[in-house]
Amino acid sequence: MSTGILLSYKGLGANILHLSYCHEIAKAHGPVKIITLSNNYKDVVEGDPLIDQVIYLDKYYKKISDIINLSKNFKVHNFNNFFIFYPSIRFFLAAKLAGIKNIYTYPLFQKKNLHLVKAAKKFIEKNLRINSCPTESSLFVSDNNKKIFHNYHVKNRKNIIIGIGSSGPTTKWGHKNYIKLMEKLKEKHACYFFLLGGLDDKGSIDEIIQKVGQENSKSLAEKSIKEIMPIIFGSDMYVGNDSFGQHVACQSGKPSIILLLDTPSAYSEYSVNQHQILPENVSIKDITHDSACDPNKIKVDVVLNKVLSLL
Repeated sequence: MSTGILLSYKGLGANILHLSYCHEIAKAHGPVKIITLSNNYKDVVEGDPLIDQVIYLDKYYKKISDIINLSKNFKVHNFNNFFIFYPSIRFFLAAKLAGIKNIYTYPLFQKKNLHLVKAAKKFIEKNLRINSCPTESSLFVSDNNKKIFHNYHVKNRKNIIIGIGSSGPTTKWGHKNYIKLMEKLKEKHACYFFLLGGLDDKGSIDEIIQKVGQENSKSLAEKSIKEIMPIIFGSDMYVGNDSFGQHVACQSGKPSIILLLDTPSAYSEYSVNQHQILPENVSIKDITHDSACDPNKIKVDVVLNKVLSLL
């Protein structure tokens, strides 16, 4: 018999955001198996003693007709307890058909205005019968990952992750703003910058490196999540768009400065290590997936002063 958790999110950041709740379940029931729609979540939690296995669900989760196959998938793992972090009738019925004894799920048919953090916190407090569930945890860092970072760490400088990549163009601050920020930081502090983004950000990253200098910066665009993790673990700070990097940084105990343009606040207010910066004259309650604020309304000097205050 084992305990399973279903994280119904494709985004890596959303999965990392739920780490604290997975840990609380594991503390109550023993190491857990996590089923997720994110194909690289396993690389983030590798070696975590509270996580027995991460199972990538790449099919059978989109249609009502998938329920039978989904139930067969669940049954293989012989779950005794199953926690579903989403109000899905499909996942609930599949778990029932799989014969799982104890099924815990969000209130069904209540998807509207679902707040990721508040919903998860309430869910765990109710079903584990605890008074106050923490909203952040600590990512496990293996001795091997600690050693790997030493191959990248630049001594006598602050090692800063610059997260220029994100899920879409409306969430990005823009490489020209990052160049201005990094040039000003170099004048104030001895820094080395790791540029975090996907392959589609490579052109912008190359331009930044050309301006800032190869002796001051390094691209992470062609590295895998597994290769990037030790670098974030060992860094001094994250600065950038909302991306998986800020979730890793803040749950590694590092200051994480998030530039919010159209990412709901739930993604960046669950950790004491997260520091939000908003566009000028924009309220946090007005930031949504559709807000698409002008990136230039986040002033370089505002970001610079925040970075310096945390360094």
